[in-house]
Formats: sequence, C-alpha cells, structure tokens
Amino acid sequence: MIGIIGAMDEEVAQIKEAMDEVNIYRQASMEFVSGHIFGRKVVVVKSGIGKVNAAICTQILADVFKVEAIINTGIAGSLDARIDIGDIVLSDDAVQHDMDAVSFGYEPGQIPRMDTFSFKADDKLIKTAKKCCKEVCADIKVFCGRVVSGDQFVSDGNKKEKIHGMFGGLCTEMEGAAIAQAAYLNNIPFLIIRAISDKADDSAHLDYPTFEKQAIKNSVKLLNAIIKEY
Repeated sequence: MIGIIGAMDEEVAQIKEAMDEVNIYRQASMEFVSGHIFGRKVVVVKSGIGKVNAAICTQILADVFKVEAIINTGIAGSLDARIDIGDIVLSDDAVQHDMDAVSFGYEPGQIPRMDTFSFKADDKLIKTAKKCCKEVCADIKVFCGRVVSGDQFVSDGNKKEKIHGMFGGLCTEMEGAAIAQAAYLNNIPFLIIRAISDKADDSAHLDYPTFEKQAIKNSVKLLNAIIKEY
C-alpha cells in the first residue's frame, strides 16, 4: 500500500476522485481514505499544514496502514532562479531549515542527536518519478534536489536568499522534511513532489493564490502516473 499525503484539501481532492473501493478511517482529526487507483492499493490523507501535522500523519500511516512507501504531494515556493512557477521539484533529500541548535555546536538544520543531517528520498521512487515526468509532464521543467521545510510561509526576498545560501534547497514549504524524518525513523521509502506556486519572495503572497490551482494540477498528473508505474 502506498501512502499519499497532501497538506490541504485542494492537494488531495483530485486524487480521491480517481479512487474506487473506498474506505474511510479517522484518527487525530484526519481522514484516511483507502482504496485503489489503477489497481494499486493506496491511502490518501490531508495532513493539515505544518510539520507537526505532517509528522503525526506519517506515523499513523506507518502504524495503522503499514504503508510500503509514502509520497508527499503539494506546492512550494522556488528558491532557485532556474525554477519557475509551474515547474516540478522531486526531492533528492529534505532538511528542516528552521531547526536551530547552533548554540550547542550543531550546524543550522541539524537535528540534535540524529545520525543524519538530511533525509534521503528513495532512489526507486525518484527514478520512477523522473520516467513519469518525461511521459506525462514533457512540457514542464522538472528538477531533482533538496527540499527544505519550516513552519513559515517564506515571502521575503532576504529570507529566501538566506535559506537558499545556507541549505542549497530548490524549494521551500511546510511539511516535506517532517514527513521525511518520520519516514526515515520508520524505515519507509518516501518521495516529496512539489509543484511551484510562487517564487518565495516579496511577490509570493500575490503569486500563490493565482497559480495554486495550476501547480496542484501538475503535481496530481505526475502522482497518478507514478502510482500506475510503481
């Protein structure tokens, strides 16, 4: 069974519409919808926004549904000048940019007493996603690299440059690295897919509502292809 997490209703509604043999399970104020897409067993859930919601959601997928893989789909702000609104980012790894234990001698982003700095996405899922991108998103630029997460909507050019300079991430959002950490602790392969909705700068508050729907459409199209192929 594949677990599919989106932070918002808009990010999972189209996926649910494609499901059949549906069952609903509720826990921690979240609705887990299990069923089939293209004959594959999946469970789809809206986690809610932010790292805590995302981590709780991932743990439930591990404990209750025993998922074999987790895909986190959604939208993000671009940190890299090459990456424009509508493009897609696949995670190579994920880091929490707002983790700060520098006073104790750790690097920014390093979670104290964890044995890794970043959380590596699954090679098979990355390979599958790249193949599917060429097949169903040929007109969209696709990048693979670091996704950085924090409990902040980044909409300031100076903060954007600081985050990009410190972590080298391709995009920033609010859930992926928490899902990655929970998946890592449970030994579950994962992939983060992000369609770019804004440039994470002073225009972000204008771009986000304008391009949100198209960005979600792009990520859902890719996700459906991955489920069919995986």
